[in-house]
Amino acid sequence: MTQLQHPPSAILSRLLDPIGRIMPVSFAQELVAMRARPEDQARIDELADKATEGALTAEEQAEYEAYIDAIDVISILQAKARSVLAAQQPKA
Repeated sequence: MTQLQHPPSAILSRLLDPIGRIMPVSFAQELVAMRARPEDQARIDELADKATEGALTAEEQAEYEAYIDAIDVISILQAKARSVLAAQQPKA
């Protein structure tokens, strides 16, 4: 199996770079604090457990992959938000 030269998350991060450059501090603060709703987290956990057991149906697999894709995007945006907030900190 060949190794990807540019993993999808690295490509997505690079494509989202402009968002980090224009992100207002107040939005960055909200984004960093963002968490999944309890019912969404419970569903993700349920699907993750079934995936570990190899017991996902095709529909559940698609749903789980959609959650994973969304989490990847949110994680990258949160990293960019943390960079925005770090740039606001006074230099020691």
